[in-house]
Amino acid sequence: MTELIHPAAASYAATYTSPTSELLREIEQFTQEHHAEPQMLSGPLQGKLLELISRMLQPRRILEIGTFMGYSALCLAMGLADGGELHTLELREKDAEQARRHFSKSLYGDRIFLHLGNALELIPSLAGPWDLVFIDADKVNYTNYYELTLPQVRPGGFLLADNVLFHGEVLENPISGRNAIAIDAFNRHVKQDSRVEHVLMTVRDGLMLIRKK
Repeated sequence: MTELIHPAAASYAATYTSPTSELLREIEQFTQEHHAEPQMLSGPLQGKLLELISRMLQPRRILEIGTFMGYSALCLAMGLADGGELHTLELREKDAEQARRHFSKSLYGDRIFLHLGNALELIPSLAGPWDLVFIDADKVNYTNYYELTLPQVRPGGFLLADNVLFHGEVLENPISGRNAIAIDAFNRHVKQDSRVEHVLMTVRDGLMLIRKK
């Protein structure tokens, strides 16, 4: 795994980033202590970025693909417009149960709707339009999730895709890992898509911000 960001720079960035809420700190600690894959959590730096992007956009309808512990959903929910709602999709029942517990402790619990199941099947069952979509699920289906959701994103709406550097493995030549190959294919797909404009940000494990024209 390539160290993409110098640890001292990451620490400096965290020092000069607004602190997260008590609930988010609680979720972070719980995940570190009880989950086998704590690195999947967005974390305070990216979480604050998600929050601020959402606050700038003030979306009425957000779709999140990949709930995990509910951390990123809570960050995004902070920017919802009055009466807005967030729908989040999770495949793993145990993670979904824990996320629901976290949602119930928040101010946004009645505005977050968690759907349990396969995202490829769930997405077509949810009606758009979406103002903001956050993709953070299994990497091999990123392009599929993108193509399923983009038609339902309103013109001028945004998509965010996490882990688009995939631990630096997309920088290898040749790329060998299955997930890294899928992420590189997704990045190339977005680059060639005339329907959108986009920027790949080197935050944490890479975050792609995509605007539908």
